[in-house]
Amino acid sequence: MVDKINGVNPIQRGVPGIEQTSRKPQTDFKDLLMKAIEEVNQSQKEAEQATIDFVTGKISSVHDVILKAEEATMTLRLTTEVRNRIIEAYREIMRMQI
Repeated sequence: MVDKINGVNPIQRGVPGIEQTSRKPQTDFKDLLMKAIEEVNQSQKEAEQATIDFVTGKISSVHDVILKAEEATMTLRLTTEVRNRIIEAYREIMRMQI
């Protein structure tokens, strides 16, 4: 006689003996990515504006311009690395046999 084994999913069914609290609305992965891309874009725009302001004489500190440019560069590099990791994880999942 074989007993049927049910899958356990603590997120959906809860853990016995622990009272479930109200859940916060979940943010979609797509929304997180879109927000991150918008932040990268905003950082790039701020760096470009700082450069324009320096050239036109609105700001005189070259350090502020360099800091904005480096921040934009680092943000873009981080986003690119995250994208590369996501793509690699997707490829790894696709290689798995069911």
